[in-house]
Amino acid sequence: MIQADPYRFFALVFALSLPFWGFGLLIPEEMLPGLPVSALMVVVPSTAAAILVWRDGTPGALRSFLLRSLDWRAMPSWAWLVALGTMPLVMALSAAWLVVTGADLPASQFDLLQILVLLGVFILAATAEELGWSGYASDPLLARHGLLAAGTIIGLVTVAWHVIPLLQAGRTWEWIAWWSLGAIARRLIILWLYMRGGRSVFATSLFHAMSNVAWMSFPVMGSHYDPASVAVILIGAAALCFIQDRIGHRPDQT
Repeated sequence: MIQADPYRFFALVFALSLPFWGFGLLIPEEMLPGLPVSALMVVVPSTAAAILVWRDGTPGALRSFLLRSLDWRAMPSWAWLVALGTMPLVMALSAAWLVVTGADLPASQFDLLQILVLLGVFILAATAEELGWSGYASDPLLARHGLLAAGTIIGLVTVAWHVIPLLQAGRTWEWIAWWSLGAIARRLIILWLYMRGGRSVFATSLFHAMSNVAWMSFPVMGSHYDPASVAVILIGAAALCFIQDRIGHRPDQT
């Protein structure tokens, strides 16, 4: 076992991300729509966590930590449904919202092969992030602060970490503000899934990956993604998770 230090981890994440932000300034081309070169910083959270585990842990601790990325056997059956289905449902509700309010959405160009390729790419990227956010930082923050505060802390850190790449992708400050609210709410949902879903890092990685797949599929490579409607829906979902967590910890329960 290691004594994880989430705040030292956060500091190391930002330090290791500096070169990637610099690459984003030097190379203006995007890898995918909305993904600047600086998005390659996805490798940083797992790298930072691995460095700290290797430095502070016992022999074998790093191997055990990295294997948490494959801990799908810890997931209860319902966690698969939550991880795979939540963000596509959120995006479907956002699309309905936009249609009702008069938006003209293009027809979806659904391509199963494209979706599977995106899922494969994004689950690798999501695992590189979630080994840090969920596998390293979540447990000590949950133990100290509980779901709401821990989720908000990690959410704020991840929002701050994304600001430079979002600016490099040409996002406005209004867009970033709405996206940030949604990102904090989504982190609360991910943390709730982690708590209730067997402490499975794979569950959080799958949720994270499906979030990116759903965004890129809305409806054509993220062309009409609306951060305001998504944020409102995610805040509602996060509130339900918080209520369930509070009910699940009632003092009169045995």
